[in-house]
Amino acid sequence: MAGRPAEWSSALCGVGLGAVCLNAAVCTFQINRGAAAGFLLQALAALLGAVGFFWTPLGLSLAADSQSCLWVSTVLGLPLLGFGFHWLNGDHSTANILLGGALLLATGLEYVTEEGRAMAAQSVIVVTSITILILSIFTMNVYGMLASLVLSMAGLLLGVKTERLLTLRKEAVLSCLLAAGNLAFQWALRTQHFDLD
Repeated sequence: MAGRPAEWSSALCGVGLGAVCLNAAVCTFQINRGAAAGFLLQALAALLGAVGFFWTPLGLSLAADSQSCLWVSTVLGLPLLGFGFHWLNGDHSTANILLGGALLLATGLEYVTEEGRAMAAQSVIVVTSITILILSIFTMNVYGMLASLVLSMAGLLLGVKTERLLTLRKEAVLSCLLAAGNLAFQWALRTQHFDLD
């Protein structure tokens, strides 16, 4: 029973991440549909993880499916955000390279070990956040720079070998960082859209 508050905090942070991503998907649908699809994938993965926690007392289990869904949402969702950001700025070649690499990686899910999945997820987060950071620096998009730095912190947190950070579980802190990064990224897309108009 001692672990219940920590589990509740992780589940509630997952619901918060899902709500932020779902709102971002709705708000960016008219700006760029690729970015909206990236937000939607992340929202579905976060909500599936939270629902899995709430269904466990009922005897239902989504553990295996939620891990695969989380990995695919990371490998496809973040590159879709990067795709939308680069496409909106006219950098079509980088946008296509990000999306093509993500699709190739996502199709090989069953052939990759757990360590390989963790390394691939970290690589996707780092590559996507660096390309967003470079483009944000050139376009002077402060929200894009902030989103990139927060996503990089989330990528670094994935590699930390600890169960808890301060008093929260690692999953809760990761969900909070991803929610802040996705919110900043939504503002970056809006700023870029208004600057181009």
